Amino acid sequence: MNKLLYIAILLLGLSSCSDYEMKISGRFIGTDGDMVYLEKNSTLEQVIVDSVKLDDNGNFQLALKEVPHTPSLYHIIHDGNRIPLLIQSGDNIEVEAAGNIAFTYKVTGSQESELLKEFNTEYLAGAKQINDIVAQYQEGMSQEEIAQLNKQLNAAYIATKQMQLRFINEHKGNIAAVYALYQRLPGDQHLFKGDSDIIYYKTVAEAIGKNYPNSPYLSILNSQIARMDAQLSLESMITETNLPELELPDMYGNKVAISSLEGKVFLIQFWSAELGNSNAFNADLKELYAKYHDKGFEVYQIAIDTSRALWIDAVQQQALPWISVCDLMGMQSPSLILYNVQGLPYSLLIDAEGNIVSKPTSVEQIEQELQALM
Repeated sequence: MNKLLYIAILLLGLSSCSDYEMKISGRFIGTDGDMVYLEKNSTLEQVIVDSVKLDDNGNFQLALKEVPHTPSLYHIIHDGNRIPLLIQSGDNIEVEAAGNIAFTYKVTGSQESELLKEFNTEYLAGAKQINDIVAQYQEGMSQEEIAQLNKQLNAAYIATKQMQLRFINEHKGNIAAVYALYQRLPGDQHLFKGDSDIIYYKTVAEAIGKNYPNSPYLSILNSQIARMDAQLSLESMITETNLPELELPDMYGNKVAISSLEGKVFLIQFWSAELGNSNAFNADLKELYAKYHDKGFEVYQIAIDTSRALWIDAVQQQALPWISVCDLMGMQSPSLILYNVQGLPYSLLIDAEGNIVSKPTSVEQIEQELQALM
């Protein structure tokens, strides 16, 4: 449950901080643990910034020496559970809980943290209801019993999702809405309907820009929106052959479209110069390319890198003779999503009609396919 509810939210390092010390006090009762930790969350890591042992009455007090000027994400950790807080200078936070702190905690003295608690209470309840319904499915159930559970599950899912979207819209100018944007129910990849998610991100980004123009989360949202815009732009260029169009720059800055290879048998090949795990594959592919290029075979190789110098250096050192392109977005490249790339290297063999023939994992397999196609 904790893993579900506290999946990583893409966060930058905390903004500039004040130099005075802030106290966070509270009381936990009815738990087995005796230690309380304060965790700071940033893009690359989660760092424990303070810890304290509960006294005999369950009281504790944590200290934060560098307090962010704009609301930033922290967690109080106790007894295997986590309480999210959005802390900023001027807050006077008190936290209380009995039993399972994730479900029972109360927080005062921080408007953003109180909003976060409001969201978490309903979201936790909805997620728990969904998990409880899923646990009722058993082998040997009748179709009627399954249909009834499906109805309950669908209703619980829709109610929880509607609550999440309503909270985001109602509190779009609060950092708590940013947190809500990134929460996902089991099996969800998108906030709502994929393509339309960008509307919610733009709405929150616009409101955050007015309320917290110096918040590090604003740049996170804008980066996310840029990636979503790029993906939507690529998806709008689907060709009639159902092969997604790509038009990426080569090392000279000239854009080369996959559609320019229409009528040829060609290989779309994803790799990374930085990873360095495709050198042997490239060497073997060069031999195959020399053998079949004059017969109409082409390679459209996409580098998933962020360093232009590293990519070009690899292309030149390995003397790669085919079409080499790169958008310099690395693992954020929309091309990975467009072609559902799960790992690197990754290849797709395309026939002369523009259909995906196979996803070969070796040069030997590519040659076998070419012999049949050509």
